[in-house]
Amino acid sequence: VYCKVCGDEASGFHYGVDSCEGCKGFFRRCLTQGMNHKCAVDERCQITPFSRNSCQFCRLKKCFSVGM
Repeated sequence: VYCKVCGDEASGFHYGVDSCEGCKGFFRRCLTQGMNHKCAVDERCQITPFSRNSCQFCRLKKCFSVGM
């Protein structure tokens, strides 16, 4: 089973979707700390296991779009 956000191997069902530990922790931190991210490109960054840390705005947007 793969993470619905980045495509890495999912560690379980977290926040309503199959997700990896990285995306689970990222989503939790965004909600609890109220992070305010901005995309430096055009808000269409590709989120993969290798690029997931490069754009936090697009990663959080993808978290919401997959149902977290």
